[in-house]
Amino acid sequence: MISNEIRFDCHHRGDGGPLVVVPHIDGAPLTELIDGFEISAKMEPAGDAYGGLIPAFFRFGPMQDHFLGRSTSAMGPKTPVLGCECGEWGCWPLMARITATANLVTWDAFEQPHRKTRDYVPFGPFQFDRHQYDDALRTLSAAIGSDNDETRA
Repeated sequence: MISNEIRFDCHHRGDGGPLVVVPHIDGAPLTELIDGFEISAKMEPAGDAYGGLIPAFFRFGPMQDHFLGRSTSAMGPKTPVLGCECGEWGCWPLMARITATANLVTWDAFEQPHRKTRDYVPFGPFQFDRHQYDDALRTLSAAIGSDNDETRA
């Protein structure tokens, strides 16, 4: 079985702003992948609507848990994988079902909860080797941890 590859890019928003997390799938930012999908599907609005998640702004819990679909249960059965370009995840989130097994992590059933009629079935699913996914989560956790250390100093 062919699997996708994931990494989580961390960068500071603006000039020294908070840390932003953007998933990259097969080398492409998820923000670009979803923009391309929505534009080609003629969805309105589309393009430049999404941004990464900002862990400092929200109580997602540990990012390892969040990106394994075990975040705050108040969000429902799906997990925000992107937020709005404004920085507020609830404003314009991209939600996905995240299913993890011993060998595989799958992202599917994408939705834009503010546009329930949109059809995201052709987007994904993305399937990741569990070991590669866990490595990417460890790298993300280390990046967030070192960022928190810097902001406390």
